[in-house]
Amino acid sequence: MDLSELERDNTGRCRLNSPVPSVCRKEPCVLGVDEAGRGPVLGPMVYAICYCPLSRLADLEALKVADSKTLSESERDRLFGKMEEDGDFVGWALDVLSPNLISTSMLGRVKYNLNSLSHDTATGLVQYALDQGVKVAQVFVDTVGPPETYQERLQQRFPGVEVTVKAKADALYPVVSAASICAKVARDKAVKNWKFVEKLQDLDTDYGSGYPNDPKTKAWLREHVDPVFGFPQFVRFSWRTAQSILEKEAEDVTWEDSQTGHQEGLRRIKSYFSEGPRARLPHRYFQERGLESATIL
Repeated sequence: MDLSELERDNTGRCRLNSPVPSVCRKEPCVLGVDEAGRGPVLGPMVYAICYCPLSRLADLEALKVADSKTLSESERDRLFGKMEEDGDFVGWALDVLSPNLISTSMLGRVKYNLNSLSHDTATGLVQYALDQGVKVAQVFVDTVGPPETYQERLQQRFPGVEVTVKAKADALYPVVSAASICAKVARDKAVKNWKFVEKLQDLDTDYGSGYPNDPKTKAWLREHVDPVFGFPQFVRFSWRTAQSILEKEAEDVTWEDSQTGHQEGLRRIKSYFSEGPRARLPHRYFQERGLESATIL
């Protein structure tokens, strides 16, 4: 699995894919969707699809694929290698979302929560397979949020495809298990080979599990928070764990308000109906950014 594109720029997102087996463009296919790294405070989130012809589903099951969380790293690598060897009937694609993309989406002026980001990424990968000519007949998805509403949304988006969304789908459907293995292998490799754009001294790469409740992960966050610039881009700074450490370890910042001093009292409601000139307030865009008209150059 070549993650060189992510290593060159790990601030956004990148998509990786296998060649599309020719048989997948001729026969009806089953496609599974799963992710790895949704919960950690460190590293990217990876969404994956895996697909094969319905006529070869038994061959995929024969690989003994399973929920990636129940497998060791070496077992996941071995099974992914087997899927690569069977590239004449198995295909996959990934969408790798960086910590920076996740956090800036969640904390932007227009909020984009993790569930919406997850749903849109999964939908985009299914559409990608269709755009590549894969004859997708059935889709199985490991749910994010209520499975009923998620399934309805996907079914409306892909009316010609039979969609099933279930909790723990990665343990129920082999094609979703295969997708979970692809996602986990990619995330593990991305975390292990992460290129820090920041010049960090005495960098400790023993992050622990990366989950917010892991003491080793929390210790790593406290050790690598800059009092002024915050965390490296490896950290999802929108996570509550990261925000709590920032509040305790980083320097306080005072934002100067352009309207300092006393605040004028509220106007009486009758004044809005009386004649006479009134000062027009600037647009909210300028107020929020503290921008004023320049009177002296």
